[in-house]
Amino acid sequence: MKTLTKTLLFALMLATPVVALSQGVDRDREELQMAAVEALITAPPERALPLATKVLNGNYSYDIKERALFILSQIDRPEAQEILIETARSGDGELRGEAIRMIGINGSEEALALLATLYDPADSDAREAVLEAYLIAGDAEAVYRIAANSTNNDEFEDAMDVLGAMGARDQLRRLREAKGVSEAYIDALIISGDAETLLEIAADGSDEENQLQAIEALGIVGGHDDRLIQIYRDAGSEDVREAALDGMLISGYDDGVLELYRSSTDPAEKKELLERLVIMDSDEVWSIIDSALDGGL
Repeated sequence: MKTLTKTLLFALMLATPVVALSQGVDRDREELQMAAVEALITAPPERALPLATKVLNGNYSYDIKERALFILSQIDRPEAQEILIETARSGDGELRGEAIRMIGINGSEEALALLATLYDPADSDAREAVLEAYLIAGDAEAVYRIAANSTNNDEFEDAMDVLGAMGARDQLRRLREAKGVSEAYIDALIISGDAETLLEIAADGSDEENQLQAIEALGIVGGHDDRLIQIYRDAGSEDVREAALDGMLISGYDDGVLELYRSSTDPAEKKELLERLVIMDSDEVWSIIDSALDGGL
């Protein structure tokens, strides 16, 4: 073996454990630093404040700085709030978003008023962070105002998702009057579990696309399988019937499809319903197939 090759291999063998050792030391150091920051939660404010600030301004990992932000959010002193606010206004990247969320944890009127000044429709990261802060604070009215005044689809959809997660049914119903019905609106109704409003939209044939989405959404929300059967029977179009069947498929309501199959006298309809029962793996489907093979309808 050439001398140069031997030298390189020997150097590699020596370097490998050194790198591993260095990584182990770094990991141990960070774990110790994290434990030290977490211990500040029990420290008096006059002790915790300067140390948490030191971490925030120092050369530490994102995880450790994030924990220091949480410590600051728990310190009931103007200086701590000022640092949190300054980070929320001009911090770097993810840390700024985390500071905004921490303001939501505070939940005070002053903090919530500040969130409104940090909201920027053109900055997706800041927008999402403020919406999450409102979600944490439970301020549905603030999110309603964002949705009602939204100027683009992304902004509106983000606000609708948060309202749905908050179960803000009153605000969602008001938005129906202010903004009308859309796919994002129906998605928010699903998340909030507002079957009552979905039933209203499902019964409204003025916009068939919204109507079909609402009918299928009833299957996702659940608990209204009997209404899906009635919608199917009262349907004035094939698309509405298909949506009702999709809703029953989503909810796993094979008993309803079986009821429709047995009451139908139309061979084409029975064929479609049988296909649905097969997809739904109904317990009764095999006896129905057996009967169909014997020529029964």
